[in-house]
Amino acid sequence: MTTSDQRLVIIPSITDSSKTRSLPAAHKATDVRLGRIVRLLMGYATVVVSGTKIAEEMGTTRSEVWRLIQQLRGLGVDVAGHPATGYQLRSVPDLLLPEMLAGALKGTVFGMQSGANSGKQIHHYYKIGSTNSEAMHAASEGAPEGSVFLAEEQLAGRGRGAHSWHSARSSGIYCSVILRPAMPPSDALIFSLAAGLAVRAAVEEIAPQLAVDLKWPNDLLLGGKKFCGILTEMNAEATRVRHLVVGVGINVNQVKFAAELREIATSLRIETGTEWSRVELCAALLKSLDREYRSLVHDVGARDAILRRFEESSSSVRGRKVTIEVNTDENGGLAGVTEGLDERGFLRVRTAEGLQTVVSGTVRLIGNL
Repeated sequence: MTTSDQRLVIIPSITDSSKTRSLPAAHKATDVRLGRIVRLLMGYATVVVSGTKIAEEMGTTRSEVWRLIQQLRGLGVDVAGHPATGYQLRSVPDLLLPEMLAGALKGTVFGMQSGANSGKQIHHYYKIGSTNSEAMHAASEGAPEGSVFLAEEQLAGRGRGAHSWHSARSSGIYCSVILRPAMPPSDALIFSLAAGLAVRAAVEEIAPQLAVDLKWPNDLLLGGKKFCGILTEMNAEATRVRHLVVGVGINVNQVKFAAELREIATSLRIETGTEWSRVELCAALLKSLDREYRSLVHDVGARDAILRRFEESSSSVRGRKVTIEVNTDENGGLAGVTEGLDERGFLRVRTAEGLQTVVSGTVRLIGNL
């Protein structure tokens, strides 16, 4: 705390789950063979593939192939044909299946180095309560660093605090990753800021015309409306992090929102007028997260660079009138003008009482720039 600081609002900005156990998901992971069938059919895009050939290549039976094809159709994959004539993929599915992503993630912390094991640490769910809850549970059970949890639909998607995250089926990216950095818990906020930069880079890689705005600590905006939220949770001892889960929810192809969200939420499709490939964006996101993480782990100057880049990418962390809801009766709220981030990544706000350091809270922007 600097000598000009008047008060430190202390609310953990990173959820510490050391004393609570995340419940396992109520839904099973998607059968990994579905992705193998999709890849096989993509390899024979112009011809009909017999059920016998698929069964032989997968080491299963024709009846099991039929059952798996039915599951793919239930996921919205357009597969023509039936057991008597064979099968053909009418269009490439935009499902976040491990087989669809593994190739793009080779060499990253999220991709297996061995081709035989490629994709085995990418876990996909058709429906799940929360990818973050499942990742936290898996991490506590010893899941390796770099494990990825993806869902087509979340039934209990979570944001910061008591907020929920609306997770329309196969319209957004609902992704959580496990990291095990050698660092004290007090440094964890930097990972939320780095994740925001990673999302921004991934979106602008595909659509450089979009002006993505970062809102401290973990929201991303387009035209003043939120299209992405980040939830970072950790399990830690007093001096070290056991594991960290970074969850990212991105509104990708939603074309409308519930009435209570229309004025504050948007999607990439709404902003651009075009449909996006979730597979392409998810691969870009994970590669960007990998770059940020490796830099943090290996580059002593990465922390300062992240703080500088976050400030440069945000219209609201410096010189913006705000109110802060800190979600606690003890501290109440405060209002003032933002004065950038401190060396830990916390927000500074100049108020009538002096310079305040906000560790966590909901930032409300006042007026337009």
